[in-house]
Amino acid sequence: MLIGVGLGPGDPELLTLKAVNILKNSDKVYVPGNMAAKLVEPYATPEILDFPMLRDYDVLNEVWKKNADLIADEARNGTVVFGLIGDPNFFSTFTHLKRVMNKHYPDVETSTIPGISSITSFAARADAEVDTSFEVSDGSETKHKIRLKANRPRQLIEEFSKEGYTDFIFAERLFSDKEVIIKNREDIPEKGNYFSIVYAKKD
Repeated sequence: MLIGVGLGPGDPELLTLKAVNILKNSDKVYVPGNMAAKLVEPYATPEILDFPMLRDYDVLNEVWKKNADLIADEARNGTVVFGLIGDPNFFSTFTHLKRVMNKHYPDVETSTIPGISSITSFAARADAEVDTSFEVSDGSETKHKIRLKANRPRQLIEEFSKEGYTDFIFAERLFSDKEVIIKNREDIPEKGNYFSIVYAKKD
């Protein structure tokens, strides 16, 4: 298994307990740079993989494929962690690695453990309270939408469909013993609750 582990914004005290436990019990840990390596070192011996900060996708695809080739056998036979700054599902190196891994090595299971992201880190350090809808962008085209408190999920899906969104996930009470995650659009319920989320994605 390959697990993307969020290491938080850089403060070693902001690693989650789950992240620490996974690092301690992994067979191998890879990281994309020195900052991540220093956060991992108290719990495991990391190996740094080359992930250049480029916009040339031909070069990047070669690098991602090379790294996937390196990791595949280890992840097929044990627990391999890729630790990175922030959260592995938001603007993350792991997202690209996982896509390449799923394409070329679909038999290798992948998962993620969330970390404190740059978004919530900023709010804490800047004392910026956010209690209404907000936009996060890196300047690229908007292809994802997340609606919190999605108490009418099917109605939301119909609205999002008119905006060009095609893929949907319904989630409720995440990481609790009553967690619900539904990826089949037809199975998404009419009603949710305060802890419900609808995720929408464009192709």
